[in-house]
Amino acid sequence: MTDQPKRQVLRSEPGPDLIIFRARFDWLKNPRNGASMKAVVLESSDWVNVVALTPEEKLVLVSQYRFGVQHTTLEIPAGLVEPGETPEQAARRELAEETGYTSDEWEYLGWVDANPAFLNNHCHLFLAKNARQTRPLHLDRGESLAIRQVSIPELRTEIASGNMRNAFSLLGLAQVFDLRGGIANERINL
Repeated sequence: MTDQPKRQVLRSEPGPDLIIFRARFDWLKNPRNGASMKAVVLESSDWVNVVALTPEEKLVLVSQYRFGVQHTTLEIPAGLVEPGETPEQAARRELAEETGYTSDEWEYLGWVDANPAFLNNHCHLFLAKNARQTRPLHLDRGESLAIRQVSIPELRTEIASGNMRNAFSLLGLAQVFDLRGGIANERINL
């Protein structure tokens, strides 16, 4: 990877509060040609995504309506890291709240930039093994979820048919499974 010279921030000003994002406007100077531009940065808390496997090696998935695409999506459990939480604490909380499942066997799979073009946060990926439904759901006021358990062959069918298209869900699953053939022998380290 070739490093590009860092852009000089000429000035920065806050934009509107967008509930889960805060907009910020940065005026930057391009070191290549001296031109300045206005960039929009969406500031957000980090996110977590959880690949949860039951003792029977079924995946715990959630089906929920998403406002951005205006239809129901199939995803792995996910959510925001709340102030004062570590990513693992957030992953444990989100899995329990959204699905009622808990686990004592957690593995950190790494993090990725959510979208470095305009977002300033990370998405942390976790694996929860031997997840069991131990409590009732505790959904946010705006959430309405359906919980599904699927086998690996069923997951491949959901992906191949286009029923599962959430990029972070697919990335988390790809860290654990070879989605073409079975459980991966070696995981990719992020």
